Amino acid sequence: MPGKNLSRDEAQQRASVLTVDSYRVHLDVTSAPDPAAATFRSTTTIAFRCTEPGASVFVDLLAPAVRAVTLNGRPLDPATAYDGARVHVDGLAAQNVLTVEADCAYSRTGEGLHRFTDPADGETYLYTHYEPADARRVFATFEQPDLKAPFGFTVTAPAAWDVWSNAAHERVTPDGTARTWEFAPTKPISTYLTAVVAGPYHVVRDHYSRTLDDGTVLDIPLSAMCRRSLAPHFDADEILGVTKLGLDFFHERFAYPYPFGKYDQAFVPEYNIGAMENPGCVTFREEFVYRSKVTDAAYEGRANVVLHEMAHMWFGDLVTMRWWDDLWLKESFADFMGSYGLVGAGTRYQGAWVTFANQRKAWAYRQDQFPTTHPITADIRDLEDAKLNFDGITYAKGASVLKQLVAYAGSEAFFEGARRYFQRHAFGNTELADLLDILEETSGRDLRSWAASWLQTAGVNTLTPQLTADAEGRITELAVLQDGGVLRPHRIAVGLYDRDADGALVRTARFELDVTGARTVVAEAVGRTRPALVLLNDDDLTYCKIRFDEESLETLRTGLGEIRDDLARALAWSAVWNLTRDALMPARDYVALVLRFAGQEANIGVLQSLHAQAKGAVDVYADPAWRGEGGRLLADGALRELRAAAPGSDHQLAWARFLAQTANGSEHLGLVRGLLAGTARIDGLEVDQELRWALWLALAAAGHATGEELAGELAADNTASGRRQHTQCLAARPTPEAKAAAWSAVIDSDELPNALVEASIAGFAVPAHRDLTALYAAPYFKLLERIWAERTIEIAMRIVGGFFPQAQVDEATLAEADGWLAGHPDAAPALRRLVLERRDDLARALRAQACDRA
Repeated sequence: MPGKNLSRDEAQQRASVLTVDSYRVHLDVTSAPDPAAATFRSTTTIAFRCTEPGASVFVDLLAPAVRAVTLNGRPLDPATAYDGARVHVDGLAAQNVLTVEADCAYSRTGEGLHRFTDPADGETYLYTHYEPADARRVFATFEQPDLKAPFGFTVTAPAAWDVWSNAAHERVTPDGTARTWEFAPTKPISTYLTAVVAGPYHVVRDHYSRTLDDGTVLDIPLSAMCRRSLAPHFDADEILGVTKLGLDFFHERFAYPYPFGKYDQAFVPEYNIGAMENPGCVTFREEFVYRSKVTDAAYEGRANVVLHEMAHMWFGDLVTMRWWDDLWLKESFADFMGSYGLVGAGTRYQGAWVTFANQRKAWAYRQDQFPTTHPITADIRDLEDAKLNFDGITYAKGASVLKQLVAYAGSEAFFEGARRYFQRHAFGNTELADLLDILEETSGRDLRSWAASWLQTAGVNTLTPQLTADAEGRITELAVLQDGGVLRPHRIAVGLYDRDADGALVRTARFELDVTGARTVVAEAVGRTRPALVLLNDDDLTYCKIRFDEESLETLRTGLGEIRDDLARALAWSAVWNLTRDALMPARDYVALVLRFAGQEANIGVLQSLHAQAKGAVDVYADPAWRGEGGRLLADGALRELRAAAPGSDHQLAWARFLAQTANGSEHLGLVRGLLAGTARIDGLEVDQELRWALWLALAAAGHATGEELAGELAADNTASGRRQHTQCLAARPTPEAKAAAWSAVIDSDELPNALVEASIAGFAVPAHRDLTALYAAPYFKLLERIWAERTIEIAMRIVGGFFPQAQVDEATLAEADGWLAGHPDAAPALRRLVLERRDDLARALRAQACDRA
């Protein structure tokens, strides 16, 4: 498979003959502050060995121009050696030195070396992001995870800038208007993990020290950085505090000293993902620097990401998967460790498993029910497959399965296995079998059958209680029924709940057992009084969807919000949402539950999930004939709870944002405008800048905001965040002109940076504007292959997923999607996967609407 899309077979062949000894990379980014400068100079020297002298090999590089290629002192003609994606070299020796000089492009898509100019002060910032394979946009590389090597970076940058990379800098040499930063060689790492961050960043420094078991002291310099204009909002002490707790915790659990020297954390603009685990130089999206008030759920989410990336220093950086098939060997572990660490490290976020059960697993359940679902250990044929597998299966399902493994094998056996894994495979690459061998040693269990069921098969099981009782109301049998494709072994807890003297639903009994096969009897339950609620998978030990017997479901309809335990209540909320998505509960019934009980929900993260799901239920799953009424009910409920919420509380802020999302009548929109103008007031509610934009978006989507008003708000907030939100508001206006402008800005040009592409699509796709966006369904299907061919995969994925006519929930749109899939069997598999998943969402919505209508 030639070109950009490296195949697994090509990578395996290359790894079979090559060993890479070192990289030396020199980047000259002194041109970066000049917006007219499109490229920077990149010089790469690779020392490598070849077991087949005389062989040919290719080096990956995506660059506008290659100036020179030299192999073992022999110059090669770039015109023939470079094909636009690969540098081909032949006549290899046993020991080789290859130098490639190229002009590489600054990025505006978040892939490669991204350049951003701050509208607030005109300063320019750079950072790299590569996963899975964009280091080749910055330097010549063997772009696959199993060809690890030490990297030595040298960066020449404007004199006023600072520069960071994976290792500490050894010297900085001034040269007029520039300075050259030379960094120490790294430990052996994969190409996608290398990093450069450069610019006039605001920096906060600290350090962490720990006495190791051998008596030596491990000292880790720490830093956290953001753009200068964000410095007034940067709570670096909070971030560094979580960092230190995490380093303590992971050292205790892993018993392997942090291997990468320093620990920098850069919060960077226009970042495509949450964060990236570059060893020694972690990058985060700067939206984690909160300009305005956010709920505690946002702080918990950020702390989770900090610990997730830190876990990668061991799972992923120290020990790396051989190829992207085993991506889960790092992402599932890091996702699990994020929540496990928040609780175990003693952070203030002790409800992390509630958030995991309610939010992360919802992502996994959705992904695992697509026709494109895949095993946790996936079949990754090429880089495009790899890009799409950073999904709910690899992250959240994998983390859920690891939680099940800890319950199955035992916590100490699991962590002893991790310790041996790091010792044996440090700075190497592994596959599934390498981990299983060690975990079998430590647990004494046969994990091959467990892995075959959990890691090598796809799909989610459903567990349903089957309960019978005698005339006196005593249980004669309680069984757990399992269905859903491959039947797996589940270690679960079954909770029985009844009302206490205060009327709350509390657990009165708990049974822990192994569920195997289609039917498992809970013997200990026999003879007990039939409870008000049977909750399967209590404590959320396994990965499954749960159902309820009729009496339990009726208890939830009348008392879901009265379940006292936060995790049990979150599991119940998750279960009724799955019932709604599976067309087993009418959308209006789910909305009624939210309106009845969300005001009682203590957990702010769960509450915010309920808001998003209730909005989705009305917009997508409800009968269109009831949609208007459902929308009014949500807006009325939001207004009622906003006025009832404690002044200044997180709940008040969450309800204010929900009102902005649902406002649709004169009373709601009048209050929104009054809050913006200062003529209306809710006691304790601060209408700060981020909330102002949320309120403006409500008015814009309703057609109640003029272009002049939106321009005035941008003038008052001429920042990167302000520009994103202004762009979304413009696209969200309910006019043909606004939709045409947003569509054209994204489709007809590649000038928009990634952040504004995302904002334009979000504004265009307001569900209430389905009549306006219906006109774009036919053009959408006609341009798919062109967009996939012409844009970078990151931008193409956003366009394909974001512009899919999801709001047109009708048979005609489903037929258009089916027609495209049938007519394009040879389209790129990754493109077909995206369309097929959006098509499946559409079919699910039609089934849910039929349920709601009935």
